[in-house]
Amino acid sequence: MHDAHPPIGAVREAVARALAEDLTPLGDLTSALLPPSLEATARFVPRVDGILAGRLCAMEAFRQVEPLLEVAWWADDGDQVTAGVAIAEVRGPLAPILTAERTALNFLGHLSGVATLTARYVDAISDAGGDLRVWDTRKTTPGLRALEKAAVRAGGGSNHRGNLSDWVLLKDNHLELFGITAGVLHARERWPGRTVHVECGDLDQVREATEAGADALLLDNMSPEQVRAVVTEVRERDPVRPLLEISGTVSLETIRAYATTGADLVSIGALTHSAPVLDIGLDVVPE
Repeated sequence: MHDAHPPIGAVREAVARALAEDLTPLGDLTSALLPPSLEATARFVPRVDGILAGRLCAMEAFRQVEPLLEVAWWADDGDQVTAGVAIAEVRGPLAPILTAERTALNFLGHLSGVATLTARYVDAISDAGGDLRVWDTRKTTPGLRALEKAAVRAGGGSNHRGNLSDWVLLKDNHLELFGITAGVLHARERWPGRTVHVECGDLDQVREATEAGADALLLDNMSPEQVRAVVTEVRERDPVRPLLEISGTVSLETIRAYATTGADLVSIGALTHSAPVLDIGLDVVPE
């Protein structure tokens, strides 16, 4: 598996924004009522089974609120977690624990949800006997892309381009202006050394993109039968073929039909824009 943790700089920035949103302008009014000397132990407990992601964000939330809080983890990003089995423990003054609680849980629940949904797709492909790899898209929550893409990795998936600067992706609106052959040529002239990815909606466009020398083809809204025809066509033309990505109307209900088509990857926007939150709670342990 790829490294499942996001860059620490992205973690610190996202957590700082979240805490500012929760604490501006007067701080946690309710926790301010608690005696400063009151200490407690609290445990993170999943309510359902899933895949963990967001550990660094939860740790950072407590660190930014009160650096002296002690946090111990029994699971890491990418690990399977079980309903009712504690995955971490926080010790120290109760007030800052409760202040950081919601921010920590928001990150843990959302990112673990992304990881869990990704793992469901990966498992469905494996169960169908396929070797299709799952990757994400740029359909991410604004400001959280690095965190969500790390969660996809935690779930066993791979990352598509991180932003518009990573490589050239000629989609339908670009091709209306350039056309495929001219678009690939223009990209090669302007950005030599960059990957050139072309969206294709039918076999004729696949042929043109392959002949133009595209590095990767995005097979848009094609049926499993159409994808198989593309795989056959491309492999017969050139053994050093472009990367083949399935994109469009793929769901958990249809993924098994695509699993053994011979394509390389399937991109699924739902991994980041529609993943259900994994229900995780923070339970104060009675002293």
